[in-house]
Amino acid sequence: MLRRNFCLKMLTFGSVAVVSPQLLAAQNSKKKVFAISRSEEEWRSILSKEQYRVLREEGTERPFSSPLNNEKRKGDYVCAGCDNRLFTSEMKYDSGTGWPSFYRAIEKNIGKKKDFRILFPRTEYHCARCGGHQGHVFKDGPKPTNDRWCNNGVALKFIPASSG
Repeated sequence: MLRRNFCLKMLTFGSVAVVSPQLLAAQNSKKKVFAISRSEEEWRSILSKEQYRVLREEGTERPFSSPLNNEKRKGDYVCAGCDNRLFTSEMKYDSGTGWPSFYRAIEKNIGKKKDFRILFPRTEYHCARCGGHQGHVFKDGPKPTNDRWCNNGVALKFIPASSG
């Protein structure tokens, strides 16, 4: 009996794994038009390989690989694809996860969608101007929002505040 239940569960999980790429294709087929729109060739010419993989293909950089993890200066964090202002240094905190994290975003400059890439839904967020993938938002952050905007560092540029 245990063996049969195990086999049925594995079969169910396998069918979900087979269906999920189809769900992903359906999800991605609803392409939104953004204010900044470029051809794939144009994106490849202005972004590094890693930036292209993260921003345009919804990749994830290795944890603890971004120099922005240790950035402590005052300033703004902007989309690496289009310079849209997404976060300020006041919104940043050290989550210990290995990615630049923020407890709040500049909401009007962010778009969100459900992401099923790992079989359970997460909230993916992207730049509202160019559609560049930034990361995911989770509900395990600090007060007052309890949000953790977990961002790929390669998807951001840091613009230090002017000292004058």
